[in-house]
Amino acid sequence: MLEAENTRYSKFLIDKFIIGQVGPPHGLNGFVKVRSMSGEIDHLLELKEVTVLKHEKESLLKIDETKLAPPAVLMRFAGYDNPEKAKTLSGASLLAGREQAAPLGKDEFYIEDLKGLPVVAAEGKTKEIIGHITDIIEGGGGDLAEIKLESGGLKLVPFRKEFFPKINPKEGKAALKNLWILE
Repeated sequence: MLEAENTRYSKFLIDKFIIGQVGPPHGLNGFVKVRSMSGEIDHLLELKEVTVLKHEKESLLKIDETKLAPPAVLMRFAGYDNPEKAKTLSGASLLAGREQAAPLGKDEFYIEDLKGLPVVAAEGKTKEIIGHITDIIEGGGGDLAEIKLESGGLKLVPFRKEFFPKINPKEGKAALKNLWILE
């Protein structure tokens, strides 16, 4: 497993996921625009309270009201009833437990479950660990798996089925095909 300092926010996200990012205030009543990290918003509309992370400080906030504003949602938190107070939340991350995160579809994973996952060769008899996934990041052409190699250094690999034919966080491994991509 990777050391804690290799994962941004790792000390906060042991049992929590970043499910949203707070944007600027919206209107005069303290609403803020919240962007979903998964792209889905239905689970955000159901929240009654949420943990907010800003400047490495967590706060549990009650949600007074939520409104649909596709592709985002508008939220008003208790005690943040005007634009000036709401602006102090801008840039914060919304954290939630697994039960409050967006439901997974087939062949979908929570990024937090992939972090630290050993990467092995998909082909061949040896299942020697090549490296560990440190993060999944958005790239211009799709998601990229950041891999810290056992030999040292970091590599970015397209996070697609043709490179990762088998990923199983429960078994504790991700199989990488086409090892030439690490060169």
